[in-house]
Amino acid sequence: MSELYNLVWGLKPVFRKKAVKFSKIDDEAREMANKMARTMYYEGGIGMGANMVGLLKSIVVIDLVPNGHNDLIIMLNPEITHYSEETQVFEERSLCFPGIRADVTRPKFIKYNYLDYDGNFCEKEAEGFLATVIQHEVDYLNGKIYLDYLSKFKSDTLKKKLEKYLKLNPPHIHTKQCSH
Repeated sequence: MSELYNLVWGLKPVFRKKAVKFSKIDDEAREMANKMARTMYYEGGIGMGANMVGLLKSIVVIDLVPNGHNDLIIMLNPEITHYSEETQVFEERSLCFPGIRADVTRPKFIKYNYLDYDGNFCEKEAEGFLATVIQHEVDYLNGKIYLDYLSKFKSDTLKKKLEKYLKLNPPHIHTKQCSH
């Protein structure tokens, strides 16, 4: 594999680690969530798990209206407690793996819980596209990426496509100097 592939793909072990749950929701936790939301909006995403920005903290931010700032959902310590047997297929992609996408089959309906921005316990249900997005982002917190749902052949093909894309479009590396 190339040097670039190893830099971007191989050296992201944070994607394979389990995020640490918060014992309490405080200003530091809220600030992490705020920064993640700003980054998600800046990048034009609709969801983000903390591992995506190198944090091993149990945070997911979602807004299904890209760049819309309409309906921001912040979930701390999210956990999916029920998956339906009925499935659905949506095309998935990730801000961390630009230039590639794939159809992924997931449960159509889920039940989940989390702590909200103020530390309140919430239990909810989701179906359709929102259910897929929640599963996608919670997977990051559990050390799993959407490519894990694909056949080895399809995953390898997409990894080669990603490598080619990254050669032509080097990624922006987020640092403390970022304004987002």
